[in-house]
Amino acid sequence: MSEASGGRSAQLKHTGLRPGWTTGACATAATTAAYTALLTGNFPDPVTITLPKGQTPAFALAVEELSEGGRVAMAGVVKDAGDDPDVTHHALIRATVRALPPGSGVVFRAGPGVGTVTRPGLPLDVGEPAVNPVPRQMMRDHVAEVAARHGGSGDVEITVSVDNGEEIARSTWNPRLGILGGLSILGTTGIVVPYSCSAWIDSIRRGVDVARAAGRTHVAGCTGSTSEKTVVAEYGLPEDALLDMGDFAGAVLKYVRRHPVERLTICGGFAKLSKLAAGHLDLHSARSQVDKSFLAGLARSGGADETLATEVAAANTGLAALQMCTAAGVPLGDLVAAAARDQALEVLRGAPVVVDVLCIDRAGNVVGRSTPR
Repeated sequence: MSEASGGRSAQLKHTGLRPGWTTGACATAATTAAYTALLTGNFPDPVTITLPKGQTPAFALAVEELSEGGRVAMAGVVKDAGDDPDVTHHALIRATVRALPPGSGVVFRAGPGVGTVTRPGLPLDVGEPAVNPVPRQMMRDHVAEVAARHGGSGDVEITVSVDNGEEIARSTWNPRLGILGGLSILGTTGIVVPYSCSAWIDSIRRGVDVARAAGRTHVAGCTGSTSEKTVVAEYGLPEDALLDMGDFAGAVLKYVRRHPVERLTICGGFAKLSKLAAGHLDLHSARSQVDKSFLAGLARSGGADETLATEVAAANTGLAALQMCTAAGVPLGDLVAAAARDQALEVLRGAPVVVDVLCIDRAGNVVGRSTPR
């Protein structure tokens, strides 16, 4: 059993969820097999690689081909994302390796289904294939190992492709980040931890980077498409200033704390933002709940009598509490927005960022807003 298999078994016992492999790990395995075949004529199957933290998983090859009289080799690995709800689960990731003249180094190309960077602000230059820095280094390291073992120069062109990658990429942040034509090859550890949502959080960070590189001084963290439409209607923000934060308010705030913009608007449903107001930074229903007692306290601060406050505390939903207060003339929406803004400012810890919050209903109507501060 490989080290990675042992780690996966241990984590399975601990969480009940099965980890998987990143696109970067799969591309590295495919590259290693293809370059080995280029030098020896034989594809190792399974092919074993070493991940950044030392694990040594083995990958079965789904496809392999030697062409052009043995001068070009292609190998492919099907990604297993484990129990993570990853859009690239079961994607076929291919690496085509061609020898280059000595001194050329390792050159990366984007094949079908892998995107190309078209905007500044990402960790790759404009025009580069969207193969991120850690996967690039993993592939370079394995090419060097294979070259040392089999007498190659280590000078190769690696073309990474993903079957149906352009279609899959439409379900990712890539188009908004200016990565066009397909997916990114990602991963810093090689392992996908189920429900860590690391790819989403990384996309939030890259979204801030792209907005800053484009000179945007006002960005908006939005919980979904309805809140994005509301922000555009309110402020006319361009697409590259919109951060699809989902439930990860904390990820936006912590990254903006380190990489400030002049103004941050947070926009989302009333119930979700009531969680932020109460101090939760992960707004997912499995990890935080609407605190009706907290809402009752806010209602009291806004003029609600004890009868109304008791009704709010016993309400079935946050929306029901809002409706009760609206009928009684208590501005619970504005109070939640202001409390959410204040929580955001606490997380920002004095970073030079002005924050305002918009709470909306399901139709996108603004039901609460804070003043910028």
